[in-house]
Amino acid sequence: MSFTKNLIDGTNFDHTSLNALQKVTLRAVVMAFLFYGLVAIEGMIMRMVEVGHSPLNPIPDQFFHPEHFFSIMTVHPIVGIFGSTYQLVFGAFTFLVPFLTKKPLFSVKVANASWLFITIGTALAWIAAFVWNYAPLYTLYWPLPADTHQFHVLGGIVFIVGVALIMVGTLLFIYNIYATIFARVGVHKNKTTKELLISGFGIDGFLNLINKLRGKEPYSKEPALALPVVAIFRGTVDTFLDALVILSAGVLILVYLIFDASGYALDVTAIDALLYKNYFWWGLDLVADGLVLIYVAGSWYLLATLITGQKLFMENVARAALMLELLVSWMVWSHHLLGDQGQPEMMKLISGEMVTAFELLTQGLALFITLVTLWKARPLKMSMELKYLLGGLSGFGLAVPAAIIQADMGMNRVLHNTQWIIGAHVHIALIVGLYMTLYSAVYVLWPLITNGTKLYSSKLSNIHFWLHLIGGIGMGAFMGMAGLNGMLRRHLYVGGEFNPEMIFAAIFGSMLLLAWAIFLYNIVMSVGIKGVVGIFLPSKDKSASYKLEEE
Repeated sequence: MSFTKNLIDGTNFDHTSLNALQKVTLRAVVMAFLFYGLVAIEGMIMRMVEVGHSPLNPIPDQFFHPEHFFSIMTVHPIVGIFGSTYQLVFGAFTFLVPFLTKKPLFSVKVANASWLFITIGTALAWIAAFVWNYAPLYTLYWPLPADTHQFHVLGGIVFIVGVALIMVGTLLFIYNIYATIFARVGVHKNKTTKELLISGFGIDGFLNLINKLRGKEPYSKEPALALPVVAIFRGTVDTFLDALVILSAGVLILVYLIFDASGYALDVTAIDALLYKNYFWWGLDLVADGLVLIYVAGSWYLLATLITGQKLFMENVARAALMLELLVSWMVWSHHLLGDQGQPEMMKLISGEMVTAFELLTQGLALFITLVTLWKARPLKMSMELKYLLGGLSGFGLAVPAAIIQADMGMNRVLHNTQWIIGAHVHIALIVGLYMTLYSAVYVLWPLITNGTKLYSSKLSNIHFWLHLIGGIGMGAFMGMAGLNGMLRRHLYVGGEFNPEMIFAAIFGSMLLLAWAIFLYNIVMSVGIKGVVGIFLPSKDKSASYKLEEE
C-alpha cells in the first residue's frame, strides 16, 4: 500500500535491527491485547453484578461480595489503562518514532525492559486485588491506601510495588523515545538541541503563524520534527510528569505500609488529605491529557496523511495547538475536585471550569483538521484503517463534550461521582475514541511489523469493527443514562435498582468482549500459533529479518 511505502521510504534499517524492532513492538502489542481481554472480562463481571441477583445471571455469588467487587474496581483501570493502553501506545510509538525520524531506535534492550516492567507491574497489581482483595479504589485517596485496618498490608505492598514497576517501565519508554529523537544521526545529524526542542514543543508552528500574519517568510519551512513526532514528544512530557507523581505517591504509601508491617505505624494525619488529592489528581489527569488527547491527536494526523497521501490541513495551526494544550493540560486537574467542599472556589472556577473548556477547543481543532484533511482527499476507499480512524474520531466527538458538560459547576452537582462520568465520558473516550484510533494504527502498521503478512479474514475485521463501535457507544450511553438517574460510581448495587440501564449496558458490554475475541482469533489465525510464540523467542539467525509464519 502507498501509505506503508511512504513510511518506509528513506529508512536504512538493516535486517537485524528491523527484526529486533518488529519483535519488541509485537511483544508489547500482544501483551496489550491480552490485558485488554482481562479488563473486558472484569468489566463484564461488574456489569453483571450491578444487574443484581436473578436466575438468568450466571455470575457466582462470591462476586457480589463488596470486598471482591471493589477489588475488581480498583485494579480494573490499572489493567485497562496501564497494562493495555500504555503498552499498545508505547509499542506503536517505539516502532513509529524510528521510522518517522529515519533513524534507529536508541535501545531495543530498553524497549524490552519497558514492556516487561509494565507487564510484571500490572500482573502484581492484579494479584494483589485477586488474592488479598486490596481495594482502596484506583484513585488511592489518602489515607485509604495506607489503611491496614481495612486492607491486608501485604496486598497493599504488592499492589504499590506493581504500580511502581509500571511507572519505571513508563520512564524507560520515555528515555528511549527522547534518546532516539535527540540522537545526532541521519536527518538530525546537524540539528541543534535548541532546534529540536523548538520543533518538539510546537513553537515553530506558533512562529510560522506569527510571521504569516506579519507578511514575513516562515520561521521554518521544513521543521526539524514531523508533526506526529511533535505530538509524541509533547505528549511524553505529560506522561513523564504523571509517572513521577504516581511513583512518588506510591513510594509514600509504601513507606507507610512497610512501617505498619514492622509494627511502627506512622501518623496518617501528618499528610494533608486535600493537598495530597490535588497533587495526585494533577498527575493522574496528565494521563488523560498526555496519553489520550495529545497522543491521539498525533495519531490522527499521522493516519490522515498516510491514508490520504496528502499534506495535513493547517499544519502550523496543529503544531501551535499542541503547544497550547501543554499549558492547558497542566491547569485543568481541579475539574476532578468540583464536588469537594474543601477545594477553594476560585480553583474550581478557573481550573475546573474555565481552563477545562479550552480542551473542547484544542481537541475539537484536532478533530476538525483531521476531517478536513480526509475530506480534501476525496474520493477515498473505505479501507479498514479509515473506518477505524472515523470510529475513533466519533468516539472523541461524543466523549469530549460529555466531559465539558460535567465540568460545569452547576451540572457537576448532578453528575459528580455518577455513572455519567465513567460511562458517557471515560469509557466512550477510551474504548471508542482511543482504542479505535489505535486499531487504525495497528492496521496501518500490520504490513510493516509482520513483513507483509496478510490478515486471515477481512470479514472478521468488519465484524470486529461494528461490534466494538456499537458495543462501546451503547455501553457508555446506558451507563450515562443510569448516572443521570442517580446511579453512583464506586458504589455497589446488588438489588437491580438501575435496571434496565444495567441490563442494556451488560448486553452492549458483551459485544465488546465478543469483538475482542474475534479480533484475537483473526490475529492468531493470520500469523499462526508458532508466529505468536516466536514473537517472544530470540531469533536463531541474528542476520536474518524476522518473518512471521504465513499461510
